[in-house]
Amino acid sequence: MSNGDDIDGLAGEYVLGTLDTVERATVAARRQREPALDAAILEWERRLAPLDTTTRAVEPPGGLLTAIESKIDALGKPGAATVVDATDWRRRATLWKRTAFAASAAAAGLLAIVGTREMTYRAQQEQTFVGVFAQDDILPKFYLTIDLTTRTLTVRPIDAQRQAGKTYQLWIASEQLGAAPRSLGLVDDTLAPTTKVLSEYDPALLQRATFGVSIEQAGGSTSGRPSPGALHAKLLPVAK
Repeated sequence: MSNGDDIDGLAGEYVLGTLDTVERATVAARRQREPALDAAILEWERRLAPLDTTTRAVEPPGGLLTAIESKIDALGKPGAATVVDATDWRRRATLWKRTAFAASAAAAGLLAIVGTREMTYRAQQEQTFVGVFAQDDILPKFYLTIDLTTRTLTVRPIDAQRQAGKTYQLWIASEQLGAAPRSLGLVDDTLAPTTKVLSEYDPALLQRATFGVSIEQAGGSTSGRPSPGALHAKLLPVAK
C-alpha cells in the first residue's frame, strides 16, 4: 500500500475480519514492520471496541457457505434459468466484501458516537501513545506503543539488526526519577516484539518521560547507564 487511505482501509478490513486467510496473514506480518499500519489497526480496534459489548455473537448455520457456493456454481451450468459466469460472480464477491466493509465501518462509526459510551471513549482514546527510535533521516530502528491505562509497553523492531555478542536495552528518563536513566530491561534477542508492564511507574510520569534504546554487551549494561549512541523517543498520542 502506498498511501494513508489504503493503509487505513486495509487496517479496517483486518479488524473487521473481511480479509481471507492469506490476506490476513500478510497484514499480520506487515504490521510487525510497518508502524503506520500497526497504528491504524490499533485505532480501528479502538473505534470498533463498542461492538464487543453491544453486539451479541451469532453463529451462522452449518453448511451456509457451502450452500451459497453451490448455488453460485449452479448458475454457471447449462440449463440453469439464468446463465452467469461463475468466475465473474466470485470476482464480484470480492467487490461486495469491500462494499460490506465500508458499510460496516460506517455503521460502527455511528455506533461509536451514540450514547454515554462516547464519553468513556473520549476519555480513553488519549491513553495510547507511540514513540519512534530514529536518528536523523535514517529508517527508525524501533518503535514503541504504550497503553497508559494498563501501563503496558510494547517495543517492535523496524530496521534493527541482530549483532553478535550484543543486545538492545530499554531505558526511561525523567526528572522525577533523578539524573540518571533507569533500565527497563532488554529487548528480546530474537527481535520479536517485547512487552513490559511498567506497573511501578505513574501514568502521568510515563506520558512525559523520555524513552531510550541502547546497544550493550550481551546481558546488558554493567555500568547501570546506557552506552553512548543511544536512541531516544518522546511519546505522542495515537488518537487524533
